[in-house]
Amino acid sequence: MFGTGKSTGLRKAGAAAALTGVLLTGCSSTPESDDKPRPEASPSAPASTSPVPTAGALTEAQLKAAALTDGEKAGKYTVSDYTLGAPLGEAYTADPAVCQPLVSLAEDVADPDPAAEVHRKADIPEETVGITVAVTLRAYGADGAKTVLKNLNTAGKQCAAGFVEQRAVAQAKYLKVETLPAPKIGDEAVAFRFTILDVKGALTLYEYLTVVRAGTTTLAFRADITDTKDIGGVPAEVIDAQWKKFRGAART
Repeated sequence: MFGTGKSTGLRKAGAAAALTGVLLTGCSSTPESDDKPRPEASPSAPASTSPVPTAGALTEAQLKAAALTDGEKAGKYTVSDYTLGAPLGEAYTADPAVCQPLVSLAEDVADPDPAAEVHRKADIPEETVGITVAVTLRAYGADGAKTVLKNLNTAGKQCAAGFVEQRAVAQAKYLKVETLPAPKIGDEAVAFRFTILDVKGALTLYEYLTVVRAGTTTLAFRADITDTKDIGGVPAEVIDAQWKKFRGAART
């Protein structure tokens, strides 16, 4: 899904060159650890009912108004637009198809189709090998957003033992899908940890995905790093900043 380096560096256009170096050398600056880190704490925003009407989908203009903007700060992270409009991974698909929600919710590859979507990324620009968070806001009509969360929950269970991510010219193997505690915001939320084998079958990489539903809108956060380091979760400050921006826009 996301929407949003990965098995994984190829999901991020800006980090593709850095990840290629990692894959070719078969090593990284950070060794793998047998100790699984715990995900970072959930954002501080309190639980709430939906801040947006559920009758219909928000427009692209409304999503843009509710999204973090180019140059905006989210803790130590800086927000920017994707050069190509969305992460490369938005075109990826899953085998089996039930796992698709864990890969991308883009219109061309997922069901239900969003009525509108806006993509942003958050990272620390001066870090060559650092965490990048793909942030995607999607608006759905009718019960589309509820269906997205239902499908994510189903995928988390049925794809726990892994699946294959299909790319344009390669495949990446997800070795494990773990369901994690989700932040207590929105109407409902889910969170996952992915253990992924890189496309050369040499390195084990990690990604995290958190998706929050607020009425007919979903806010998705996919975090990764162009390294074998396990980052422990989607940075809480990015989720918190986007959630506060979204709630603020909904009140105006």
